[in-house]
Amino acid sequence: MMAGNMSNNVENLSPQTIRMVAREMQELANSPPEGIKVQVNEEDITDIQAMVEGPAGTPYSGGMFRVKLSLGKGFPTEPPKAYFFTKIFHPNVAPNGEICVNTLKRDWKSDLGLKHILLTIKCLLIVPNPESALNEEAGKLLLEHYDDYFQRAKMMTEIHAQPHKSKACAPEGPQAKKAATDKKLAADKKKVLKEKKRTLKRL
Repeated sequence: MMAGNMSNNVENLSPQTIRMVAREMQELANSPPEGIKVQVNEEDITDIQAMVEGPAGTPYSGGMFRVKLSLGKGFPTEPPKAYFFTKIFHPNVAPNGEICVNTLKRDWKSDLGLKHILLTIKCLLIVPNPESALNEEAGKLLLEHYDDYFQRAKMMTEIHAQPHKSKACAPEGPQAKKAATDKKLAADKKKVLKEKKRTLKRL
């Protein structure tokens, strides 16, 4: 179903727009902006996804957030829609993941490009805008109880936005001991996350 929608999306865009998007995606893959890694889908160049690193000094630090840009047939005259696939507690992100930012609304210009959009989303993690909140609870907390907002957003990051380490072959000798210790630490961390999830449910 999803794949069908994506292929239809390619048909909706002009060949010129598809070439422009392909070129931009290649440039982003070859020289990615700091903290942003695009994932090129060879099958469908209009399927634009990226991993955005949580900026240091924010409650999102240490997290990796998957973002998707959805190009409508009016692109680039009309802005794309942007979504977080990774769960996040943020004033400008709706429960369904949709991102609200002026760049993708009234401030949109057709020559802004994909890099600018992705950088804007990263900036939004550093400077949220509670004035145009899609998550009213997060917006209210940010304005009235910043520490509570920070803790809540940090907890969500620790639960949902941890980068997955790829599993290597089982090591031997001292490495095996280290692996066993790491495994125990990971199990302890899981326990803590479970507790945090319970706390989150109570909030």
